[in-house]
Amino acid sequence: MPSLDAIDRNIIRALRANARISNARLAEEVGLSPSACLRRVQLLEQEGVIRGYTAIIGNAAADEGIAVIVQITLERQTEDYFNRFELAVRRYPEIKECYLMTGDSDYFLRVEVASAGDFERVHKEILSALPGLARIHSSFSIRNILQSKRPKAS
Repeated sequence: MPSLDAIDRNIIRALRANARISNARLAEEVGLSPSACLRRVQLLEQEGVIRGYTAIIGNAAADEGIAVIVQITLERQTEDYFNRFELAVRRYPEIKECYLMTGDSDYFLRVEVASAGDFERVHKEILSALPGLARIHSSFSIRNILQSKRPKAS
């Protein structure tokens, strides 16, 4: 990854908050001329720092849901255990993300559920049935800071 200066970081921060911001407004926020800002954004895209833009689609059901962060430790760290676990995880749409990790846990999962009761079902029927488990540690999210409105500056 290329070295990012303060202006690059400010551009990224502004685009994370609003990827549809106009170039003129972005330039104003980061203290550049519109042409210099556009060149910076294009360079960040070419270097792969900015890999794309997306729309976050909300609906009442998703807004009321709960993201649960689940850390998984397997009984063994062998290729066979990893392969069986990863194959099983792909079968469940409730598991939105799954990362192979370094450190204390082998995998980090993001699970989306409608309620604590729904997570109990997911835990019993899905997570506990995954192959090769040694330990499951779950934490319920309160809110996603990056997808929430920013607090007003004091």
